[in-house]
Amino acid sequence: LISLVLATLACSMNIGGPDYPESEIPISQQAVESMKSQFKNAIEAGATGNTVILTVTEAQITSLIALKLESQSDPFFTEPQVHLRNGKMTIYGKATQGYFWATVKIVVAVGVDEQGQPDIKIESADFGPFPVPSGFSNVFAATIEEAYTGAVGPVATGFRIEQIGIQDGFMVMAGKVK
Repeated sequence: LISLVLATLACSMNIGGPDYPESEIPISQQAVESMKSQFKNAIEAGATGNTVILTVTEAQITSLIALKLESQSDPFFTEPQVHLRNGKMTIYGKATQGYFWATVKIVVAVGVDEQGQPDIKIESADFGPFPVPSGFSNVFAATIEEAYTGAVGPVATGFRIEQIGIQDGFMVMAGKVK
């Protein structure tokens, strides 16, 4: 009996939550570097005043968010998977409390604010049987904005987004360098 209890405690146990996507989006530093390089080239080309089109893939945004969460001492969740579909960013992950973990699903609407920067709004957050952490929406939106700023900001000084579209695995931002 003691062996069974110790074996159970040594393992973590899934206690539910929303369905996790079947296909896994790979996470890599190379995807983030590729995105930064793509942004740098597009912004430099747009310095003449032409419209700049920036395209982000699910692998790039998943990698960016995963690496950002890894740098935090106590992230809200781990193992993110970001799906870009039907005008929404849907982020899946795993939240852990003690020996238990649950699947997380966060639905995010991304728009453009008056300053031409991403306007990130959490539409829903499902942490399965765990309560959604207090202040989650503000902290998570700040994490996404910080990830965006870290990836785009250094190369996009003066870049103002005019439109953002999310569809079929891509997020496309159109704007101008002012």
